[in-house]
Amino acid sequence: MCVIAGGIESFAGARVLLLQGPVGPFFARFARDLAAVGARVSSIVFNGGDWLFQPRARVWRGPMADWPDWLAAHLADEAIDVVFLFGDCRPIHREVQRVASRLGVAVGVFEEGYVRPDFITLERHGVNGNSLLRYDHDGTLTLPAQSPAVRPVPPSFRAMVLWGFVYFTAAACARPLFPHYRHHRPIRFAEALPWLRSPLRKAWYDCAERGITARLTGAWSGRFFLVPLQVHNDAQVLFHANTGGVRGFIASTIASFGRTAPADAVLVFKHHPMDRGYRDYTRAIARAARAAGCGGRVITIHDQPMEAILPHCRGTVVINSTAGLAAICCGRPTIALGEAVYALPGLTFQGSLDCFWTEAAAHAPDRQRVARFRAALIAATQINGNFYRRLDPQGSATGLIWPPLQGAGADSEAPIFRFTGSSTAPLAAGLQAPASP
Repeated sequence: MCVIAGGIESFAGARVLLLQGPVGPFFARFARDLAAVGARVSSIVFNGGDWLFQPRARVWRGPMADWPDWLAAHLADEAIDVVFLFGDCRPIHREVQRVASRLGVAVGVFEEGYVRPDFITLERHGVNGNSLLRYDHDGTLTLPAQSPAVRPVPPSFRAMVLWGFVYFTAAACARPLFPHYRHHRPIRFAEALPWLRSPLRKAWYDCAERGITARLTGAWSGRFFLVPLQVHNDAQVLFHANTGGVRGFIASTIASFGRTAPADAVLVFKHHPMDRGYRDYTRAIARAARAAGCGGRVITIHDQPMEAILPHCRGTVVINSTAGLAAICCGRPTIALGEAVYALPGLTFQGSLDCFWTEAAAHAPDRQRVARFRAALIAATQINGNFYRRLDPQGSATGLIWPPLQGAGADSEAPIFRFTGSSTAPLAAGLQAPASP
């Protein structure tokens, strides 16, 4: 069963442990929502940023080498049923699934939404390359009888930046209290510099790239391949893709384009807005394009809206970004070069990148399959809401709108997912522990 079946009420009576959450107060609010439905909730914090938002939580200050054994003892001593965490590839979380599976403890993994911007992801076991979801027409998860209404999430970028600033400031100030802690990103005051640089670069590119959207939706419409880049230290790039990071992905994509792309095609790299203050690949892309003999046909853009330019591209090349799912839902031929939950026959191009440039037009996503996949993905893994702004403050502390109970009236011919591995006895309604991988 999926984690979100039955809503948050399915955790009534469960003993729940919260590990590291998103920056900001989301996990503190989630703890209040869980307690309100009758769950017994405890938390562990690992640095000053965590501690600031959950000051009553248990504090872990030990060496990382001791963490797995300590966690195993803690799960057993406290009879924990469910562990929730954000980001299954964070250093503090990498051993959690192995330890929890051995003890029959379920793990729910939060992540930014597969379907953005109106959803967050909550999956059993892991996300993307660690996901237990598999494409299978004989699977066990059916489509919902009726898709619930979705409330639009208000813009949350500024709230995310604010909470991030507060979190990392607290973490940096408290570093001496947590000498053994290792974060997945640097924790130091110098990290404020990229965030100060980012708006300056945005203003510059807004001027320098004026008119580019009109060109992409006009003279270049149907000619360009779009390559949305990911953040340089994105865990999905580092752990679930063999591309040599973002720079390696750029280099190999340009080399392939130069070898086999049609002469009329244009290659457009779109920089990730969250990486704007940290990295600028414009010159590296230009150099690689000149070396590949296609310098006049490769450009870099920054802040053009995806919803405006995506319908006009000839195809999309991604590592495993959620932009790939957006492209599929827009009907654009797409190839994913890393592990992605949507990299499936009928949805993405299954051949090589060299072939994609010339064969993309014949491999548009199957609309019916895309619609079924998206509906089932939402039903299995997505919750309407946001980590940084509450969608419905009066309804809950987190403001999340959980899906209704699933299963009744489902289309018996529609199942396309199966959770691999057997399950043990239920630990909470709607949530079962996976067998050890």
